Amino acid sequence: MSEQEIKQRETIIKLLSQKSVMKQDVYTNTIAVFNELKDLLKEKADDMSHQISQVDKRVNIFYKDLSIQSMQLKVAGDMLDFEMHSNVFEFDRSHPMYKTSYVKNNDYNSYCGIISVYNFLADSFKYNRLGDLGYLIARIFVNREKKFFVETKTKFGAKYNRFSENPITKEDLSDIVNELIIYSIAFDLFTPPFDAVRMVTVNEIQEKSSSSALRTGKRLGYIGGDSGGGFGDEAHL
Repeated sequence: MSEQEIKQRETIIKLLSQKSVMKQDVYTNTIAVFNELKDLLKEKADDMSHQISQVDKRVNIFYKDLSIQSMQLKVAGDMLDFEMHSNVFEFDRSHPMYKTSYVKNNDYNSYCGIISVYNFLADSFKYNRLGDLGYLIARIFVNREKKFFVETKTKFGAKYNRFSENPITKEDLSDIVNELIIYSIAFDLFTPPFDAVRMVTVNEIQEKSSSSALRTGKRLGYIGGDSGGGFGDEAHL
């Protein structure tokens, strides 16, 4: 074995023992947090469902486990969809995280797993409206030390916009979920301008009762295929 090959092998083993092990730690922590979220959402669904049933039985809340990396919480007319990515991500060097002493002291602290939270209309799933829009309302980042921060444009964004000093707790997750539920309920379905929906095809009307010909989203209202997307798709979060 040549000297160059020996050095190459040493470099590979060093990367595997340090960087690859670190990424495994990040993934392990992220899936642990996701599982904590699953238990928490189940508890919240049971508790809120019991409470709201005393007020009005038409308002329903339930939790649905889709896979080891996907779950949903239906709250009345809203669906919160939680998705955990299977990969570990690094931030672009222009990201504000690189200005913090925590990351400057150790680059490995910046590697994170991601849990994304989307807000959909519950009817989009109920009626299988595959063209309906959902909106990303938060991303929870978890690193090798199980410390976290949250990217969101909701009102509580500033509260968690830097890596936490301590590992994420059940109380942290409960606070985040509560804020996202409040935001989703307050984030209303808008009626689009009349001219944006005044034309619709026969095919769309015929399919409307069984599929999703008229695309719907909270800031989209509902749009016929001939609208050209003229009414803004942006969530304006």
